[in-house]
Amino acid sequence: MKESYDVVVVGAGGAGMAAALAAAHRGLDTVVVEKSAYFGGSTARSGGGVWIPGNYALKSAGQTDPDDLDRARTYLDAIVGDVVPKVRRDTYLERGPEVLDFIREKTPLEFTWVPEYADYLPEQPGGRPRGRSVEPEPMDARFLGDELDRLHPAYTKAPANLIVMQRDYRKISLGMRTIKGPLTMLKVMLKRVLALVLGRKMYAMGNAIAIGLRKGLVDAGVPVEYETPLQDLLVEDGRVVGVVVEHDGQRREVRAHRGVILGSGGFEHNQELREKFLPQPTSTEWSTGSSANTGGGLLAGTAAGAATDLLDDAWWGPTIPLPGRAWFCLAERNLPGSIMVNAAGKRYMNEALPYVEATHEMYKGEATGVSHVPSYLVFDQTYRNRYLFAGLAGRQPFPGRWYKEGVVTRADSLGELADKLGLPEGSLEATVERFNGFARSGVDEDFHRGESAYDKYYSDPTVKPNCSLAPIEKGPFYAVKIVAGDLGTKGGLVTDERARVLREDGSVIEGLYAAGNVSSAVMGHTYPGPGGTIGPALVFGYLAAEDIAKENA
Repeated sequence: MKESYDVVVVGAGGAGMAAALAAAHRGLDTVVVEKSAYFGGSTARSGGGVWIPGNYALKSAGQTDPDDLDRARTYLDAIVGDVVPKVRRDTYLERGPEVLDFIREKTPLEFTWVPEYADYLPEQPGGRPRGRSVEPEPMDARFLGDELDRLHPAYTKAPANLIVMQRDYRKISLGMRTIKGPLTMLKVMLKRVLALVLGRKMYAMGNAIAIGLRKGLVDAGVPVEYETPLQDLLVEDGRVVGVVVEHDGQRREVRAHRGVILGSGGFEHNQELREKFLPQPTSTEWSTGSSANTGGGLLAGTAAGAATDLLDDAWWGPTIPLPGRAWFCLAERNLPGSIMVNAAGKRYMNEALPYVEATHEMYKGEATGVSHVPSYLVFDQTYRNRYLFAGLAGRQPFPGRWYKEGVVTRADSLGELADKLGLPEGSLEATVERFNGFARSGVDEDFHRGESAYDKYYSDPTVKPNCSLAPIEKGPFYAVKIVAGDLGTKGGLVTDERARVLREDGSVIEGLYAAGNVSSAVMGHTYPGPGGTIGPALVFGYLAAEDIAKENA
């Protein structure tokens, strides 16, 4: 690693690699310093969705129209509001398609529409029930050679070349309930066999985004220095002029003649910062974000005078605290025949809510005096027989360790189940009886589950009259512990529409930029749709590099 570059990028996740790629293609001598031994960060561990309205993949699928940008503006105005300056939101929407075009041109990545994956709040003004999310096409990553060994470890273990796209997961989660489930699984297995025969190394979802961006950096000649954590920022006369890193056990100064771009992720794996800023209870063990995300960029930025915002929020999601890892709940809550109850044995929300909104509801319990953290996902044997659950096929027994560690509780009756969980006598039976009435009528009179287009996405179309509701009545009965997990934190350094880091008085810290979860989210306290984290990471990483190039032209 040299002593100086035009641009130093901190973090080899989606934001950092997009920024470095854009900087290199503007003729800037660029390096990426990465804390861990891997590239990809939380992006590599994600489902790989990207929410950027009006992009080329949506256009090629016929999913845009002349007023799409205006409707997307209306949507973000409605759900984000004044929490985030309008100019940032509008810049994201206006420049986003250009960024995906750039990535398509400079990397092997090709995106495709995720059919019918609704915006998370589709009934809000400008929301789109058919969705605006795209995902990467699977790719053969042999072109990376030995560098592929540096790919960030996966969220869950899967056999080599087993490629399940987002569009596939909703079908597979239904098990044998529709013909699409087994046919999709057969297609996935046949593709795996073909890849093994041909010696391919196939990847999809967030892995594919990370691999594609890394190949772009290789082609552009951008070095990535691994195991080189950020220690501090170099500041001279109020301007950031470089970084202090640790490399091979020694502290080193690396100068940045034109700018430093922070893409170092959030602080989800720093328990001290979680307890300082986030709602309680909270735990690093509940997060599925990259374990290297401990807030180094946030701390360095604030030490340099940066303002912060949204530190009390995260990209939340109801999560099962499995032994040794966290399982982020998607379909499990939406599928009919399950409910979530609190410590009083009562429902308190529409279980099928988008995951950020659902976890906000979980934390509201602390203000009422009835804890919702943990909650319990309650279902019966019919539900267990029908659907995929936390990676286990229908009818597949839960591992004994899940019972031993209190993640799963099983009983022959609802009363016995409540007793084992320590719920008030009779509460769970009354809750289930009321819910079963809603399931039979098809109308959730308490929380309107099954009415939103998003509720229906991970539901069971064979269940009538409401595809998200089914009675809980056939023992044995199960309760699975649910905690307030996350994909990463969303609070961080305040930036403007050019990704420049700002002070509390609104002035710019010259030479310092931030993108991704080290910066405060352009989406505010909400989440527009699948890929509402990765989209802004890519776009503002790109815009940071663009601004550096313009400022120094």
